[in-house]
Amino acid sequence: MTLEHKFCDPEARLVVSDGLEISGYASVFGRVDQGGDSVVAGAYAGSLAKLGTAGRTIKMLWQHDPAKPIGIWDEVREDAHGLYVKGRLLPQIAQAKEAAALVEAGAIDGLSIGYRTLRAEKTAAPGRKLIELDLWEVSLVTFPMLADARVAGKSEDPEAAVLRDLATLFTGARAAFRTG
Repeated sequence: MTLEHKFCDPEARLVVSDGLEISGYASVFGRVDQGGDSVVAGAYAGSLAKLGTAGRTIKMLWQHDPAKPIGIWDEVREDAHGLYVKGRLLPQIAQAKEAAALVEAGAIDGLSIGYRTLRAEKTAAPGRKLIELDLWEVSLVTFPMLADARVAGKSEDPEAAVLRDLATLFTGARAAFRTG
């Protein structure tokens, strides 16, 4: 089995605080990416449990390059929305300082996962429903495969992002109902 990558697009934004802390959603459940794949809730649970038992962590890379670790993910967890990550760029690493500057400027805001598919189902459209994944790494990237995989807005917590997205959805539905 080969290592796969999913790049996420930025509706759920990557957050940078204090210059070096970042957080956001690396994967959003039920959203179809540019390759036609979607991840189901619970797809990461086994992998995260196995890593925790072994005392290992998910790696933070720059653009999926295994030669360019740029920080530490302090928190990687599934919630109702997707795969939430929170970590620190390491100031001693030149590429991490550049990444922080690029994220702060808005030039980079994508997150992407590196994983191996353990279980998937084909879908009617070209693509798959990813049911169980072996997560290896989460990278900061220029072009995410999933539009919703983004670094969150500065100082925005994941619950606030979900509530904001729901409010936008309900506002749009209400406007459509009134005109329809």
